[in-house]
Amino acid sequence: MSSPAPPWRRLVERYLDHLAAERGLAGNTVAAYRRDLVALGEALAAEGRDLVSAGPTDLAAQVRRMRRAGLSPRTISRAVSAARGFYAHLVAEGERADDPAADLATPKLLQRLPTVLSEAQVEALLQAPDPATELGLRDRAMIELLYATGLRVSELVSLRLPQLRLDQGFLLAFGKGSKERVVPVGESAEGWLGRYFREARPELERGRSDAVFLSRLGRAMTRQGFWDNLRRHARAAGVKKVSPHVLRHSFATHLLEHGADLRAVQEMLGHADISTTQIYTHIHQQRLKSLYERFHPRA
Repeated sequence: MSSPAPPWRRLVERYLDHLAAERGLAGNTVAAYRRDLVALGEALAAEGRDLVSAGPTDLAAQVRRMRRAGLSPRTISRAVSAARGFYAHLVAEGERADDPAADLATPKLLQRLPTVLSEAQVEALLQAPDPATELGLRDRAMIELLYATGLRVSELVSLRLPQLRLDQGFLLAFGKGSKERVVPVGESAEGWLGRYFREARPELERGRSDAVFLSRLGRAMTRQGFWDNLRRHARAAGVKKVSPHVLRHSFATHLLEHGADLRAVQEMLGHADISTTQIYTHIHQQRLKSLYERFHPRA
């Protein structure tokens, strides 16, 4: 006969129910938190301590144990996040008067720099669609516009005709929180859009949709539909690791490499905080260092 579950397990499950029901966390996230909290509870129990009554020293010792075990900083950081949420919940529910995880330190995570295409790779990708066909011409115009403006894919496929101001060289984008911003459109993208409107869109239009980019059925293009087309063209061009967001990263990085002001790039991307845009300066610096190491005779 199996032994009954310790009391702390009941409180863990109550906390997880709270995350799922009241905060709407995804099932995978809840399951990961369960694993982290159960592992912490069992490790404390092995040392004669209890998860519910553990103190700051007990928790710090467990973090050190995870480091010695070779767990990744990301895994440890998630476990610390689970512990913080659990103990904050115990305090809110009156199960504890103090929070032992309030000052629990998390390991510093190395910031992952996003993937960026070279200008040659972008050119190869742009050349992949066949502009002699309506769908190929549409795809060329979409990729040209995405690279020219740095739009999010959701902003690209939701573009409507009234948002275009091509005679003035810009478009209106509606980003996160429906915030409107003005984004310049370069001459190359303007040219391909003009050709798309003359030669392809009239053939694709089946009704009165004011979507800029239409599917073969005459409906607005979907995110998934564009994703699939982009991957197909990337394979044809021999370019790996391509996504709409990679083109957005490439747009920002190439602008900085050609001398654009960081604040201007921030406005074009629609970032609320300049710190979000600063990741592209890190990419730029990394690429400069790589070029230096490759070509300087004393590098």
